[in-house]
Amino acid sequence: MDRRRFLLTSLAGILAVPFAAGAQARNVRRIGFLSASAPEASREAMEEFRRGLRERGYVEGQNIQIEYR
Repeated sequence: MDRRRFLLTSLAGILAVPFAAGAQARNVRRIGFLSASAPEASREAMEEFRRGLRERGYVEGQNIQIEYR
């Protein structure tokens, strides 16, 4: 491998590291919300749950996904 190719390859690797780190930071977390009652009956609890998540910086659809069962 000649010197120019080595330098270009090294530079490309160094420049790619921040992009790879940024891509990992955008992972969407998934939370399961289990309830034995009908969804209508636990609506208030679900709203409080979402409010608590928002207070901690989690926004449904942006950085967190909630699966209701």
